[in-house]
Order: sequence, then C-alpha cells, then structure tokens
Amino acid sequence: MADKRKNIVLRFGIVYGIICLSFVAVIYKIAVIQFVERDQWMALAAQSKKTDIVVKPNRGNIYACDGRLMASSIPTYYVYMDLRVPALHEKGGILFKENIDSVAIYLSSFFKDKTAFEYKTTITKAYNTGKGEFQLFPKRISYAQLKQLKTFPLFCMGRNKSGLITKELLKRVKPFGSLASRTIGDIYADETKGGKNGIELFFNQQLLGTSGVSIRQKVANTYMETVQVEPIDGMDITSTIDIDLQDIAEKALLDSLRSFDAGSGYVILMETHSGEVKAIVNMQQNADKTYSENKNGAVSDLVEPGSTFKVASLMVALDDNKVKITDSIDTGNGVYEYGTAKMKDHNAHKGGYHTISVANVIHASSNVGISKIITRAYGHKPSEFVDKLYEMKLNERMDLEIPGTAAPQIDHPNDKSKYWSQTKLPWMSIGYETQIPPIYTLAFYNAIANNGKLIKPFFVKSISKNGQLIQSFETETIKESICKPTTLRDIREVLLGVIEGKLGTAHNMKSKYVRIAGKTGTAQISKGALGYKSGGKTHQVSFCGYFPADDPQYTCIVVIREPRIGYPSGGKMAGSVFKNVAERVMALKSNRKPNTFEVDTILKFPLNPYTKSGYYKALQTVMTELKLPIAANPTEWIKSTINEKEIRSEAVSFTGNKIPDLTGMGAKDAVYLAERMGLYVRVQGHGKVISQNLTPGTVAKKGSMISINLQ
Repeated sequence: MADKRKNIVLRFGIVYGIICLSFVAVIYKIAVIQFVERDQWMALAAQSKKTDIVVKPNRGNIYACDGRLMASSIPTYYVYMDLRVPALHEKGGILFKENIDSVAIYLSSFFKDKTAFEYKTTITKAYNTGKGEFQLFPKRISYAQLKQLKTFPLFCMGRNKSGLITKELLKRVKPFGSLASRTIGDIYADETKGGKNGIELFFNQQLLGTSGVSIRQKVANTYMETVQVEPIDGMDITSTIDIDLQDIAEKALLDSLRSFDAGSGYVILMETHSGEVKAIVNMQQNADKTYSENKNGAVSDLVEPGSTFKVASLMVALDDNKVKITDSIDTGNGVYEYGTAKMKDHNAHKGGYHTISVANVIHASSNVGISKIITRAYGHKPSEFVDKLYEMKLNERMDLEIPGTAAPQIDHPNDKSKYWSQTKLPWMSIGYETQIPPIYTLAFYNAIANNGKLIKPFFVKSISKNGQLIQSFETETIKESICKPTTLRDIREVLLGVIEGKLGTAHNMKSKYVRIAGKTGTAQISKGALGYKSGGKTHQVSFCGYFPADDPQYTCIVVIREPRIGYPSGGKMAGSVFKNVAERVMALKSNRKPNTFEVDTILKFPLNPYTKSGYYKALQTVMTELKLPIAANPTEWIKSTINEKEIRSEAVSFTGNKIPDLTGMGAKDAVYLAERMGLYVRVQGHGKVISQNLTPGTVAKKGSMISINLQ
C-alpha cells in the first residue's frame, strides 16, 4: 500500500514538474517576444496590416422634376486572373490543365473578342510565366456580367482556387441617354475629380459626399477590413427638367437641324411664372453629320441676337414716350444710309415697305424702320438708350447653375475703352453690336409674358439626403417690372402681330391648337476673326416667344446656326420648331377638357374625334372614358371609320404569313403586328400610317424590312 502511494506521489510530482517547466517556458517565450523580438514581430504585423484605406462614398443621383432618374453611378469591373495562386499549381497544375479548355471556350463565347484558341494560348503563356495580374478583357463589365462570369468553369470555385480578381470602378450612367445630357453634365473618369461640366460640376461638392477610412488586416490567414470612419454618401439633386418636354424639344430641333443641314441649334423651354427650365437642348453637328450635345451653347454662346433684339429697342422708345405703335415710319425702298454704311430690309429687292406703322415695323422686322425710330429718339445722346437697356437689366449677369454661363455684352458710349462709332446705335437697335447668350434673350421675353416681371431661369429645384429635403430653390425676381404697364400692353399686342398680322414674318407659325406670340430673328454671323467681309459669313435664325398668348404658361427660344440648305428664315426654320414644341407641349400639359374646346366647324362630323385603326380594346377604353359611342363587333383588330353619330369599326383578321394592311394604324400597333410576323420595321413620320412599301396580302418573308410612313 505504501509503494502505491509513493508511485502516485512520484507521478504527480513528475506531472507537476512538467507543468511548472512549461509555464516557465511560456513566460520565457513571452519575455523574449516582448523584449527581445518585439521589433521583428511588430514589423511582421505591420506588413499584414494596411491603414488609412479610403472608403469611397456613393455619388448622389440627379433626378428629373417628377423623380425619374437622370444620372446615377453604377459599379463596373475590370477582370483579371492571378495565375500564381497555389491551387493552380498543386499536383502538377492538374486543376489548371483540366479547366483551361472550358474557360477559353466560355470566355470567347462571352466576350466575343478572341477565339477560344487565342484565349487558351494567352492564358497558358501567362500561367507559365507566373503572371500575377492577367487582364481577361480590356473593357469594364457590368455587375450582371460579373455574376455570369463567376458561374464559368474554374471561376465558380472562388478566388482562392481560380485566381479571379476584380477591380471595381463606378460608372456614371444617364438612363435617358442624350436628353439634357450636357445640362446634367459629366464626371471625370477618375471619379475623385468629380464633375466635369453642367449640374454635375456646379453641385459637385453636394453630389460627391465625404470619404470614409478603413483598416485591412490579415487574421487567421484571411484579410478582414474594418471601417473606422463611415463614408457619407452624396446628396441627391432634383432638377427642373421635365423628361417628356425635353423629349419633345430635342426631337423637334433634331428634325429641323437634319432638314437644313445646320451647324448647331438650341432650344430652351421655361415655365413663365416660376422660371423653371423644363427643357434645354444643345446640339452641335459632328464631322459625320450626326448631332450630339458637346457644349452648353444655349447659356454660353455670345452671339449677336439679330431681330429678336428689336423688341427691346422698341420697348425703350415706347417707355420713354418717344413713339407710339400707331405712329407711321417711312422705311422708303428698304435701303437707308448711315454714313458710308447701308442698312437694308429683307424685302429691299422688292422695293421696301415705304410708310408703315410702328407696330408693322416689328411685324415686318424692318431694319430701316426700327433704326430710324431709335436714331431719331436717341441719336443726339445714345447713352440714354443704353442706360434704359441697363435699367431693364438686359446687361445684368445671372448666376445660373450651369458653369460657363456667359454674361451679355452691351457696350456703353461713355466707356472710353470701347470705340463708339456713328453707326453703332442704328446697328445696335436691330440686334448687332451686342452679344447676348440665348438664355438672356429668353429671360427678357419671359418678362413680357410674365406681366413685366423679370425672373431668373433656374435648373435645380431641390437638394435632398435619404429622402429628406436639405435645400429648395424658389423663383428669384431680378426686377419687378421692366417697363410701364402701357408699354407692356403695346409690346404684347405687337408680338401677336408677328404671327397674325398682315406683314408678319411668321405666318406659318399660326396654330389651330395654341395661340403663339413672339419675334423672329435672322442675323448674319462672321465665320472668323477677320470679320464679315474677309472672313466670310453665315446665318443664325431664331424665334423667341411664349404660349398660349392670352394666358402665357411657357416661354421658349429656338436658335439655329449655319443652316446650309434653304433660305435663312427665322419664321420658317426656327419658327417651325417653336410651333412644333408649343403644340405638343400643350397637348401633353393642357388641363382643358374635351368639352371646353370650341367645335371646329371645318370638321365634317365635329362631335366625334378622329381615331386610328388598330387594337380594339385600346379604342374601346378611350371611347368609354370619353362617353362617346362606338359601334363594333368586339374583335382583336379593327379598322375605324367616323360618321355623324358614332365611331364605326370593321373587323380585321391577320392570317398565316400574309403582309397585313397597316394603313390607318398608329406606330405602336403597326410595329407590333409587323414584328409579330418576323419583319423588321422602319418608321418615318408620326401620326397614322398612310403607306407601306410591302403590299398587303403578299407572303411575308421572315427578316424582311417593311417601311411605314406616318402622317
């Protein structure tokens, strides 16, 4: 019994001794690490730890006035392979060799830039040389593409086995493409630089946000990133732009620019009473005859406005009681000499207008007439004329939200740094010898429409953060009234006469749907620094006005520069765009009900609207909503006719592979039917289908092109 006890004590002593020795060894090692090897281990820890890593915030979005997204940032990715990862080289590289053929085939089919053999060759070469960052595709790919890429053979095994590496970069996208593209603006490829132009640049600090800070450290052979300072995402900007009105303005301008082969063109549409810019188009012609927004010319172009400035000249004279719109002016044969320079009217080759009223001087856009009015009233003291223009704030710079906005340049005779010639006053009165960006001309005409109140156009309604309003922008008044009420009344009457008067230069702009008032402008512009004579000249045509004339809701300016086809005419070229915009805007935005429109006595059956053929249920829905009669056998497709009492429809069937008769249908239904039969469709015009190039009833060949013309 004693021997057993001795054995137990001995064993316990041995175990206890071992424990004590181990404890001493641990203490010793701790001491060595802490005091002897400290620097070595700290250096090693530093190698596996990265501090002060910038965590980029999300750039804010830009929205249209109704909340539709106009600019946002989405992640894009460059994709690489690290062909040094151990898994690809284990067991003689069996994992790589078993999958390289499949990877090459998938990549070739996915990116379509190389053959499968080329992919296999280049990847194998990089594998053999131990390349750590082999780029699989030279362009960025989307998140959806990356997700698909990660399902490919080898890549589906994860980064540690496949070596797949991604580098994330943010890409700024505009869901509505070119619509208001230059006004919204762009950002630099290096997103840290922020906005490059437009709203993106002006509100860059608000959109950019604040970067955060994180630490990346290797723990248990895995890198973990810990955010120390959270990034603050950028704020969102809500613009005044209306996507639908922007679309109307851009299409109308582009159609006209292409028709006249013009060098550039601008349209600005703003709400009369608020100053909100609802649409702004800046189109320049490229070398290949296409058009794109390359600069904000509508706010930055310093050009002589031409005849649209005559209204300002007349306003000055009327407000100073120098003349009345009923007074008569002798314009002679349309030619008048100021010193050695000849002033000409556009109809001088026809003998001129001779004696006409002051109102008709504007209606006919007589250069001789308006210059005579101004030189007789202010020729002895031109400073009074310019002072009045300054008083009307025509020269005052507006702080707009578009970087690069220019300020008007209207010289003063008392400015000794500028030469004031004897011909400067008459030529200034007709819109030369001044340089005014289109948006300033628009603001002036808007004041006429807005009962004399001059307000600043603006492009941004509010700034918000996570749905919470941070700052809102309201109408800013520059001058309560630019002229006397009597002057304003006369000016508005005169502007109506430009479209409706006997001598008006814009008769073609008279609309059945909306009453328009405004002024045409045609100006010669020099093509170089050598001036009109030596450098050559081209033309700028414009129209600025408002609608509806009796209760203005919108003010608009259209400018077309360097038209190469057709005779330069503000009424026919710019005016046609203005009319197109005005009619479509009112059709879209008018709050008038069908029963408030006067019956058009020209219509044979005025009580029933004209309808398009096509999908029966769509027509039935509209007629039911309007409480109008429709007689039809409920079939899927119909051709409609109108009579005194009701809309009648005739059933149409489309059988087999026969070409359908699309006449009378709208574009939506016509395209649907044609594409359902496997045809490609080319659409020209708008309205109803009036003709098609493939004969109805003939056999349709899948993949054929059918052209339909609408009117």
